[in-house]
Amino acid sequence: MKGRKFLKVTGILMIIGAAFGIIGGIVAVIGATALAAVLETSAGGLIFASVLILVSAIFQLIAGIMGVKNCNKPEKAQSCLVMGIIVALLSVAGNVISNVLGSSFNILSYATGLIIPVLYIIGAAKNKTSA
Repeated sequence: MKGRKFLKVTGILMIIGAAFGIIGGIVAVIGATALAAVLETSAGGLIFASVLILVSAIFQLIAGIMGVKNCNKPEKAQSCLVMGIIVALLSVAGNVISNVLGSSFNILSYATGLIIPVLYIIGAAKNKTSA
């Protein structure tokens, strides 16, 4: 099975990253809602971005667990492939929203957010072809 190690290692890295993302997402949601309450204004964009961070981290955690759990099962590679694509799309969406909310465009930010999901997708694709 060609992609087994790719899938397992990137799955572990996704689990670790997701743990930090979930903590950061919870803090961001609490901070954005507190800011909105203190300023007595709508912080819809900040709250939306914070919720997106949290949702993204949850998908990343699920994908990581699936990758580690199913790295020896090529028949499950398709579901891992789909989850990897979802995580990559959420990463891009997060960067786009960050740009819309005022952050300057940074290609390095896009690239670093896609490294692990792309390697995960490669691992799932290699695992799929070995079935």
